[in-house]
Amino acid sequence: MEDKEILEKFANPESRNVAFNQLVRKYQQKVYWHIRKMVIDHDDTDDLTQEVFLKVWKNLENFRQDAQLFTWIYRIATNECLTFLASKKRRFFLPINDVAAELSKKIDASATISGDEIQLKLQKALLKLPDKQRLVFNMKYYDEMKYEEISQVLGTSVGALKASYHHAVKKIEEFLKQD
Repeated sequence: MEDKEILEKFANPESRNVAFNQLVRKYQQKVYWHIRKMVIDHDDTDDLTQEVFLKVWKNLENFRQDAQLFTWIYRIATNECLTFLASKKRRFFLPINDVAAELSKKIDASATISGDEIQLKLQKALLKLPDKQRLVFNMKYYDEMKYEEISQVLGTSVGALKASYHHAVKKIEEFLKQD
């Protein structure tokens, strides 16, 4: 179902719940994996995914449609990730490297994260990146988003995103060479 149809159904109080269920079915998996790549832990990802869709439910009638629905939802998910990671650092008074080490342990222990040795090394290398660089890398590399779409999600210029992606790739390459 097209986003426009979902939004039209959502505008009608009689079909609002059906429309929202369709929206969740359409975007839940993408949102889950977008968040999972940032927070690693399945339970945290589930909680954040629910939070994202609660915010979507509360704010969808105010969605202005000047952006794509997908972009708007991704922006909410991205903000939830960044807020969660920042609060985790504050709550445990952890420097960035300690949070990366904690998440890295979760990669090793997770039964749901599979992959060959190279893929696991890449995941650990990504954890060494600053959160926003990791977001840009994930959206460009894994989600295959265009810089223009990422720009709408993050509210950053295309030029800055290209530079951020370039720096992320260089840091990942350096990490992989060391290991």
